[in-house]
Amino acid sequence: MEGLRASSLELTPTTEHSATATVPTPASTQAPSKRRSAAIIACITCITGISNLLAGLLTVCIPVIAQDLAIPPGLELWPASAFALSCGCSLLFCATVADLAGCRRVCLVGALLQACSAVGAGLTNTSTQLIALRTLAGIAASLCLPSAVGVASNAFPSATMPRSRAVAFSAMGGGQAVGFGLGLALGGVFSDTVGWRWGFHTTAVLNLLVLALATWSLPVHLDGPLDRAILAHLRQRLDWIGVMIISTSLACLSYVLAVVSGPGASGRLRGPLNLSLLCVGLVLLPTFIVWVHFQTSRQKPALIPNSLWTNVPFSSVCAAVFLIWGALNASEQLAALYLQEIRGFSTLTASLYFLPAPLCGLIMNIVVALILPKLRPSIAVPAACFVSGLAPLLLAVLCRVDGPGYWHGIFQAIAINPLGADLMYTIAMLVVTDAFPVEMQALSGGVFNMLAQIGKSVGISTTALIAKRITDQTDGVDTGTSLLRGYAAGWWYNSALGFASVLVTLWGLRRVGKLGVKKD
Repeated sequence: MEGLRASSLELTPTTEHSATATVPTPASTQAPSKRRSAAIIACITCITGISNLLAGLLTVCIPVIAQDLAIPPGLELWPASAFALSCGCSLLFCATVADLAGCRRVCLVGALLQACSAVGAGLTNTSTQLIALRTLAGIAASLCLPSAVGVASNAFPSATMPRSRAVAFSAMGGGQAVGFGLGLALGGVFSDTVGWRWGFHTTAVLNLLVLALATWSLPVHLDGPLDRAILAHLRQRLDWIGVMIISTSLACLSYVLAVVSGPGASGRLRGPLNLSLLCVGLVLLPTFIVWVHFQTSRQKPALIPNSLWTNVPFSSVCAAVFLIWGALNASEQLAALYLQEIRGFSTLTASLYFLPAPLCGLIMNIVVALILPKLRPSIAVPAACFVSGLAPLLLAVLCRVDGPGYWHGIFQAIAINPLGADLMYTIAMLVVTDAFPVEMQALSGGVFNMLAQIGKSVGISTTALIAKRITDQTDGVDTGTSLLRGYAAGWWYNSALGFASVLVTLWGLRRVGKLGVKKD
């Protein structure tokens, strides 16, 4: 097996990590067989992809769900927003717990919680129940996402099994893209046939089957013994104050971003409660930086040492992930609104029109896994981000109230839109996990997914504000034309975010060599 040349990435863990958490030494470090490796990759791919499948399912079914459960217009966004809110603010805490308590253990608990939330969502009878269960699903995702990264990193060390490690990250990226696309398609099918509840029940059954396979396949030696020492580690090694500061900040910001994305956004943002929460969230960000500096100066545990941000490849991929995830999700949401609100396509037809996105994402991740040793991130990542920046540009230029046809611009834009994010997922995960020491691999996954989640929220919220502002300023035209002008403005903004990620990665990855090259 070929190894990963960490020196080419310039990713040397800092000494500030010496005061951070440590985990018990695994009882066995034997490399998994090919059969076991395939099962491990399949399990973590499905576990992380199912949360996206549920998100896609909810995106398509929410109009039908709102009608069945009598959800008022002001609360229609909250089942999705509650997931983002709970996931975003608990990711770093759950990631740190996974490093201390064991990645395998936390991943299995998260998968079980995810299945329970899906069953509950299918049985819900009120909007309050649905929002509460989607909040629970967000916590489950925050347990699964970083712990799955930790499982992949520890089961496939970069020094001995870098190809398997890269394949695992590629599969996870492709699984999330396919999961969301499959959720869109299944949501349209279920909502127009047997009912939206069966979508959640079917997903729960799939989740339980994957959980059973994961219980067998995920190596037990990845976790230390389950005893009182784990509680001592949690009490002594976890930066509790840092976790509370950053979690509170992310919770406040996520809530405000969800509010400004809904109807009456401008009026709601000026409300005293939302302004107060926005100020608290913004003030706590520099407070967290100051606290981390204080902790590291005393050689105490720090959640994310500030010195990590001086690592240029690490900082650049973090910034690019934030930008590209915001552009991807916002442009997809505008495209869905365009197809249904302006073009008048049914939910099922609109969901099927999005199938090229997950299919192209899957192909991209397969190709990346195969050619990774020959891939130069300094060229491939900016090129993929540039292609993704073209997707919303095509939509902004070509889309009209009466056209174009699906095969004359819309198909091409939907197909190429996820390419930058999918390639970025694999490269960014390799860079981010190499920036953290071996005992903090779940935290590295938490940092990555936190940036992607916050980037998604910021991208969707700011795009919604821009689109609404332009639509409100359009007078003397019909509703479809005014909506389209707002959508076009949002797509131009998304294109700018994509091209900005090109500049960031050109600069930040310029000295990064090939990945998947064996260490000497």
